[in-house]
Amino acid sequence: MSRARQPPLVTGISPKEGAAWTKVTIRGENLGTGPADLIGLSICGHNCLLTAEWISASKIVCRVGPAKDDKGEIIVTTKSGGLGTSTVSFKLLRPERIGILDQSAVWVEEMNFYDMRTDRNKGISPLSLRPSNPLGIEIDKGKLPQKDIELTFPGMSGDFTSENFSATWYLIENHMGSSFEQLKIGANNLKKQATKKNEGSLAYVKGGLSTFFEAQDALAAIHQRLESDGTERVEGSMTQRLENILNRASDTADTLFQEVLGRKDKADSTRNALNVLQRFKFLFNLPLNIERNIQKGDYDVVINDYEKAKSLFGNTEVPVFKKVYAEVEMKIGALMSLLLEKLLQTPSTLHDQKRYIRYLSDLHAPGDPAWQCIYAQHKWILQLMQNCRDEFINGQRVGVGALDQEGDTRPSALGRLSHTASLKRGGSLRTARPSTWRFETPQQVQFVEKLSDVVIGQLPNFWKLWISYVNGSLFSETGEKSGQVEKSKKNARQRQNDFKKMIEEMINRLVKLVRGAVLPTTLPQGELSFYGGWENKTDLTGAWLTQVIHIVRACHEALSALEIPNDLQQVIQDLLLELRVHCLMVSLLHTTEDVKRLAEKEDWVVDNEGITSLPSQFEQCMVLMLQSLKEPLEIKPGEINVLQIDQVQDQATELSMNIMKVFINCLEQLSTKSDIDASRNISVDLSSPDRFTGVHEGFSPTSEQRLLIILSNCQYLERRTFLNLAHHFEKHSLTGTEKITRVSLDAVRELDRKLFEAYIERRADPISGSLEPGIYAGYFDWKDCQTPTGVRNYLKEALVSIIAVHAEVFTVSKDLVPRVLSQIVESVADEMCRLMQCVSSFSKNGALQARLELCALRDAVATYLNSESSASFNLALEALPPLQSGADKKLLEELLNTYKSSMQLQLTCFQPSCIQPVKR
Repeated sequence: MSRARQPPLVTGISPKEGAAWTKVTIRGENLGTGPADLIGLSICGHNCLLTAEWISASKIVCRVGPAKDDKGEIIVTTKSGGLGTSTVSFKLLRPERIGILDQSAVWVEEMNFYDMRTDRNKGISPLSLRPSNPLGIEIDKGKLPQKDIELTFPGMSGDFTSENFSATWYLIENHMGSSFEQLKIGANNLKKQATKKNEGSLAYVKGGLSTFFEAQDALAAIHQRLESDGTERVEGSMTQRLENILNRASDTADTLFQEVLGRKDKADSTRNALNVLQRFKFLFNLPLNIERNIQKGDYDVVINDYEKAKSLFGNTEVPVFKKVYAEVEMKIGALMSLLLEKLLQTPSTLHDQKRYIRYLSDLHAPGDPAWQCIYAQHKWILQLMQNCRDEFINGQRVGVGALDQEGDTRPSALGRLSHTASLKRGGSLRTARPSTWRFETPQQVQFVEKLSDVVIGQLPNFWKLWISYVNGSLFSETGEKSGQVEKSKKNARQRQNDFKKMIEEMINRLVKLVRGAVLPTTLPQGELSFYGGWENKTDLTGAWLTQVIHIVRACHEALSALEIPNDLQQVIQDLLLELRVHCLMVSLLHTTEDVKRLAEKEDWVVDNEGITSLPSQFEQCMVLMLQSLKEPLEIKPGEINVLQIDQVQDQATELSMNIMKVFINCLEQLSTKSDIDASRNISVDLSSPDRFTGVHEGFSPTSEQRLLIILSNCQYLERRTFLNLAHHFEKHSLTGTEKITRVSLDAVRELDRKLFEAYIERRADPISGSLEPGIYAGYFDWKDCQTPTGVRNYLKEALVSIIAVHAEVFTVSKDLVPRVLSQIVESVADEMCRLMQCVSSFSKNGALQARLELCALRDAVATYLNSESSASFNLALEALPPLQSGADKKLLEELLNTYKSSMQLQLTCFQPSCIQPVKR
């Protein structure tokens, strides 16, 4: 690999000072690889590239131009090394005015005097031989600056050969320090010169007066003799013969030398033509060179040659030069048309646009090419944006990886979206998706991404082109050509409002196209046909809206990086605000629909805590929704918190509460579901080994089991789920958490109360209702009964029924057992109290039998007694006659012990235990 070339370095210049147009030799290092590599040369800030002659990589010869600075560096710029530096400087001297006949050590421009010598038949103007000091006194130049003199005498000149000659200017410039006496002497000298000029022709005549007289006398004598002879007009006279001889001599001479002189004239003409061609071959070859360089794309060479030809032959009066120069102008006109066509051609890079604008500026093209380019780019970007929308509406783009206009398949930014970042709404709750679901991006999202790519890809270059137009760098990157730079800045100031309208139109077009695809209801009806047309497309979910927000934010950040005024970007901020609000509401609404479908996911399989997967699925659904809202609710610079808007806050709170209510309604619907086989009776065949086996797939609980399962879920919701969700709401900065939690807890408690009452009614009523028939079975009479021998069967059956309820509840949730059995025992105790109080009188044996059964029942369920059930038992015992003898008390105690011993296995379930519930 070749080593990169170092920047040019100027280490010497000879001479180190001189006047304008002084020929200098520049020496240094890395001064270019050839003439084409040399693209810039400035001395004291003046561009000297037109006169530069590249000799070698260490030597360049050029002429110093009339720079503004008196002293400056020598800067060489090459294609291979870039902008160079200098260790030496050049001092520009302000030269004195040099006359034609004055000796000078530097080259003097003689263009003004050339025309006087082009015609050999003309004599040299006497002015060309004017004395350099017409006053004839010592010249004493002052130090008054030339600029001050020019300002004092506008339109005048100190050159006494000029039509606008000012004597005062001449005296100030050349005799500022001369005394008045010296000026008087100079005036006298000037008068003498004028007198000599007037007397010159007369003195010439006086000096040759005798010669004139002698010639006059000779002519008079010849005339007198001719008259006296009388042969002046006679054929064959002396004069006639002399005339004939002279004529013949002339004809003979012409015959002898005509051919020679003709060849000489032709050779002279040819020689002169060759000299002209050789001397001015640059001009004659220029049309062909221009055409060749245009074909090669060397526009810099064409422009440099044209500038050189224009300075040399722009004002020529020579016909042949005018003809060739006219052809050059025609070629340059064609070049300007070609460059303008390339400039307005789209697409094109910013570098090419700047290059073509500089070329046209150097050629002094009519109009303002830079503004024409800006206007064309503006129209092209708008058309790109509209074409992007039309492609999607017309169905020409069918997927993220579809072939775009340029014919390449570019991976979309959406293709890089990870699964976790997408946070599909309820993804774990929906049916399985095909393996290609990630690539099924909605058309609206593809469109917004493509539109953003167009804006981010084109608008920065458009903005940079304007900035270059404003600061003048389009025409010069080194501070040269100040006239063009100032003209550019002036034009830019005049067109600032027009450009602002262009940027505003493009940003508004972007916003309206996005609104038409994502928020069509926010557009006026009249604009829907131009920006809308997405009615047949699928509505976007919260995850895709989040992606749209991400794309629009990226576009906004890209525009902000260009330092585009904030007032022009306010419409994007408004769009982002509405997108964030819309995403929030859509996510909440979609979550509501997902929660409604949770009832279909209930499998009735409970864990060790008696909870099904439904509460955790609900919590997961809510957490996923909140996580998906993290980016839309995030507050970027310049954005506001959407949850601080009262209307949005109220609406989000209502939708969140509605989600909670919808889930509670799902639980209620599950409790009343009628498509489950209710024929199974939990109270039968308790000894079956399958009674407590794990629930398998397709398990169908009874209606009472469903009530218990949902009661257990309600308790878990109240105790854990809603508190967890409140924490997540606060973590994600959602407002109204207290209200949402309060409403949710009230609703779940109300459902819990209704379901508990329904279950107690289904289980307690049959047990309580079986007591009275069992007591009086076999026509039993409290007044006439035998001595008690033990607890009767009705009470044992009631206890077995209570044990069955205990088993049913314990199977679902151990935590529900105390609550349910306390209520069952309370109902049974209340019924026993009523029955005892309804008996009018008891015999001794009847009272003992009643006390035995009440005590047996009370002692069996003692663990689940509450204040109401204890009071009921006390009232029932108080309704019985007291025991009279110790034998009765002993008998009662023996019978109770016998009962407890025989029912020990059954009564074990009523005892406090640390045994864990059966794992389902």
